[in-house]
Amino acid sequence: MRKLPVFTLGVEEEYQIIDPETRDLRSHLSKIVDGAKVFLNEQVKAEMHQSVVEVGTNICNNVKEANDELVFLRRQIVDLAQKQNLIVGGAGTHPFSKWQDQPITDDPRYHNIVNELQDAARSNLIFGMHCHVGIENREIGLQLMNQACYFLPHIFALSTNSPFWEGRQTGYKSFRTKVFDKFPRTGLPEYFDHVASYDNYLETLVKTNCIDNPKKIWWDLRLHPFYNTIEFRICDMSLTVEETMCIVAIIQAIVAKLYKLTMQNTSFNIYRLALIKENKFRAARYGIDNHMIDFGLQKEVETKCLIVELLDFIDDVVDELGSREQISYVHQIMKNGTGADKQLAVFERTGDLRSVVDFITGEFTKGL
Repeated sequence: MRKLPVFTLGVEEEYQIIDPETRDLRSHLSKIVDGAKVFLNEQVKAEMHQSVVEVGTNICNNVKEANDELVFLRRQIVDLAQKQNLIVGGAGTHPFSKWQDQPITDDPRYHNIVNELQDAARSNLIFGMHCHVGIENREIGLQLMNQACYFLPHIFALSTNSPFWEGRQTGYKSFRTKVFDKFPRTGLPEYFDHVASYDNYLETLVKTNCIDNPKKIWWDLRLHPFYNTIEFRICDMSLTVEETMCIVAIIQAIVAKLYKLTMQNTSFNIYRLALIKENKFRAARYGIDNHMIDFGLQKEVETKCLIVELLDFIDDVVDELGSREQISYVHQIMKNGTGADKQLAVFERTGDLRSVVDFITGEFTKGL
């Protein structure tokens, strides 16, 4: 039996920097980023708003390596924040901070984005998790991207962790995606039949000054323009490392299973984006509760049942990837709820968004 390739991983997380007294987001004035660069180099970056820190793992051969790197990165940022009398949290949005109060990082890249997109950029005070899966052959990578699009709402539902926005309960399990929708070139990826068509699309946008570099394609899933990876960008930032790694392991297994089918000349169905958008909306609105659509059966099915079916679909590649332990954590998510469900439970119990922030920052350090 042919062995699977090594589907390398790279994980990026965006952290909230929080004032321990007010529980509001607070600028770290680049002190955390500058301090981290001394020993983390390019693994830590400033983001558009000064209250955000982005970290990224090195290229990891498996989920165990990625887990160890994320634990290390979270520890380092927590330690550096403590030295500035600040704390760190992980969620897709802050429960009550207002974007109008958060300064923009003084960097030409961000000034250019704000100049172009105005309040759509200034209000983009959101936090996500991105997962890169290594694919050496870009043509196959594009095929896998087209097929994996179907599973984006399932992954997204498990990651939902942004029910509040500017002090209001939004009614969504992920309001982050609604905030990001204001940006151009976001949402579900377009279908391309060949890499040449995809590259021509990118070249046309650059040539016509729509974008100055191909990284400004901010889709939920993209064939990376510079790296040999497929990048999943749909997820909210998770509360804990365990949740992040569960979702990362599922993403890797989806890619591996679709690759295996492709190598057997058996491709997964490709559905219209208009249909997949219906499931994405349901995931944003309800998380893992309620129903999504099974397009094969053409009927509504409980989201948790579809996730169990997804686990069955990827089961035959999990052991070879060495990720069964991480993927098994999905049962805890389905039992105890996503980050959004947990945030809402704290608010229902306390009626206090400051208590929700305390919960978010407390969960961030679990397992470190």
